[in-house]
Amino acid sequence: MGSGVLLAAMAIGWPAPAAFAGHLQPLHEKKHDAKRQVEALEEQWRQAQLAGDVAAMDKLLSDDYIGISMTGQVNTKMQQLDRMRTRKFVLTKLDLGEMQVKLVGSIAIVTSRAQVEGTNEGVAVQGTYRYTRVYQRLPSGGWKITSFEATRVPGSRDPGNHDAAAPKAASSAPQDGPS
Repeated sequence: MGSGVLLAAMAIGWPAPAAFAGHLQPLHEKKHDAKRQVEALEEQWRQAQLAGDVAAMDKLLSDDYIGISMTGQVNTKMQQLDRMRTRKFVLTKLDLGEMQVKLVGSIAIVTSRAQVEGTNEGVAVQGTYRYTRVYQRLPSGGWKITSFEATRVPGSRDPGNHDAAAPKAASSAPQDGPS
């Protein structure tokens, strides 16, 4: 059914065909649904990160994914999956809060705070991070993570370490936040 026929049908009060129902959904409802989808994906990412689930992470990351850790380390999708597979970066705690999802066309920008504990290259990692993760909506309607960046939030538990709450012995070693 063409759009002219649809407009004519609507003008005389006929119900819209089901095929056009999604196009008639109010914009705020579509945005609310998209935000809920992205929030659910953030939980899937969190669970995959904690479980070391490489297959789940593979499905979440776009093929052109680029992640930047708080130390400035840049990882492609394959490098990130390899870090999970070889357990070079392992999180035992990943609590998220203050999450915000901003939609811009087919892009969702997520900002959040993360409390993390784990190891990176065998060195203890513990602290609070702020991160930005970018999702791109695919033509199929699904979402993929295309970009990530983490920044460590300065802590106050160790007055001599202005970089965060990580143990002093580990402060000179590179530490990656959630990725």
